[in-house]
Amino acid sequence: MNDSKQRKIGAALSYVSIIASTLVGLLYTPFLIFKLGQSEYGLYSLVSSIIGYLTVLDLGFGNAIVVYTSKYRQKKEFDKENKLHGMFKIIYLIIGIIAGLIGIILYLNVNNMFSASMNDFELHELKIMMLILTFNLSLTFIFSLYSSIINAYEKFIFQKLLAILNTLLKPLLMIPLLFMGFKSISMCLVITFVNCIVLLSNYFYCKKKIGVHAKFSGFDKNILKVIIGYSIWLFLGTIVDRINWSVDNFVLGIVSGTAAVSVYSVAAQLNTMFVNLSLAVSGVLLPKMSKMVASNASDDDLSKEFIKVGRIQYYLIFLMASSLVLFGEQFIINWVGIEYRDAYYISLILILPLCIPLIQNLGLSILQAKNMYKFRSILLTIIAIGNILISIPLAKMYQGIGSAIGTSLSLIIGNIIIMNIYYKKRVGLNVNEFWKNIITMTLPMLMPTLFIFFFKEFVAIKGFIGITVYGIIYSLMYFLICYYYIMNDYEKNIINKIFRKLKNRNK
Repeated sequence: MNDSKQRKIGAALSYVSIIASTLVGLLYTPFLIFKLGQSEYGLYSLVSSIIGYLTVLDLGFGNAIVVYTSKYRQKKEFDKENKLHGMFKIIYLIIGIIAGLIGIILYLNVNNMFSASMNDFELHELKIMMLILTFNLSLTFIFSLYSSIINAYEKFIFQKLLAILNTLLKPLLMIPLLFMGFKSISMCLVITFVNCIVLLSNYFYCKKKIGVHAKFSGFDKNILKVIIGYSIWLFLGTIVDRINWSVDNFVLGIVSGTAAVSVYSVAAQLNTMFVNLSLAVSGVLLPKMSKMVASNASDDDLSKEFIKVGRIQYYLIFLMASSLVLFGEQFIINWVGIEYRDAYYISLILILPLCIPLIQNLGLSILQAKNMYKFRSILLTIIAIGNILISIPLAKMYQGIGSAIGTSLSLIIGNIIIMNIYYKKRVGLNVNEFWKNIITMTLPMLMPTLFIFFFKEFVAIKGFIGITVYGIIYSLMYFLICYYYIMNDYEKNIINKIFRKLKNRNK
């Protein structure tokens, strides 16, 4: 199967994965909170957030492997590719050991960090979960080379099917254990077990299907210098993103306790759905962007891809964001309970400004392919420091809502205002044309949104049935408006192909 078809099917399977993870989240999360309790759920969210910080030890090498493997494939320099893989096999082993040592240091300092807001039992459980997830992360690093190779070879079908299996297997294994009375420690063990299956699957796929021949012949100082020069800014960018999206849970755990973390985590889960939604398309395009840059593609060609992918992402992201505004409060109350009502306001504060960088996610792939990530990383580092300084006092005063305001401000200043100027002035993307497209699309999109907004004031939404009925009506209105008044020929052709395939299967 050619790379183009892999990308198309991979993007489609990404949406299947998102739907699966969304349904799992919707059905599994309230059950999980009910069985664990707010304190245990908050503990699990907190330790996941803390260990999540250690993922920055990837140092940006994962994307570097994708970019340089794609370039070597394009130029048919297979010996360089094999040496690259052999070198990073050793590097990731070292990183895995370092991650384990840092995790142990964090384990030894749990009491010092959280004794002011947690009791002895919570501290004991937090320590055990931290050890389990540290082992899980170390193992992930040791085998992470193979997932990058699969991405570089654009084997998205296998990759996305494995992601779907990963999404479904964890709750299927965990639900019986919850009924038996097991709590968050067992949940960490299940996550580690499923992750081992995924890592071994990646390893054997690379060996048997792709035929990877990693050849370690020492550390090539020249290529390592080039890759470190490329990766260091990705690494810094990863740290910044991790700070922006994880610092709130960490700060709340220190100043407010597990209940505030639990409420914020519900909002963060909705936020993750939005991020995954945007990555479904742009996430499979980094190898293609790398090949285009290696082939000296013009800024005009890259701009066309930027606009084309941004438009496709915007259809879905606007629908999701507007649905959150219209139905989010009633949904969260019915989903996890009235005590999580603040999660609706936290979600709005986080997600609405996030929509803009999400529809421009392909810009990040272009920056990586062009080795122009430095500016973004430095900029967002400064913004992240400001986020921390703002979030701590705001969290003390307004808990989760205060923390979300700090993160939202950093998004608006860094990811939206300054990055759009950079895309236009330095990267060479046609940002004016991009925004012309987005604004033109938005005006008719608002018609069904405003109609439902005012209509539900007269006919109240009651329970999940009411949310479902309203959601279906709104989605149909939105789709018809988009298809007949907004979509161009390319976008209509995508929809028509889907309907033709469905029609042929039903014959």
